[in-house]
Amino acid sequence: MIDENKKKVLELFAEGRRYYKLMEFAKALQFFSDALRVDPNDGPSKVYYLRCKHYIDNPPPEDWDGVFVMTTK
Repeated sequence: MIDENKKKVLELFAEGRRYYKLMEFAKALQFFSDALRVDPNDGPSKVYYLRCKHYIDNPPPEDWDGVFVMTTK
């Protein structure tokens, strides 16, 4: 059984992913930020939050396939 906080995080994360795939990174960032306010330890939301920040500053090419490519280790 999933508690109410986890349900909310999952809903916010799903919306964030939807905007992320549409390359609307500022909108996606807000959903991931909201998810982290509910659960500051949610790993997937942290990862996508940081990716959105990266793509806002460094937009991917228009033919981007949604794959994040790490350039440093």
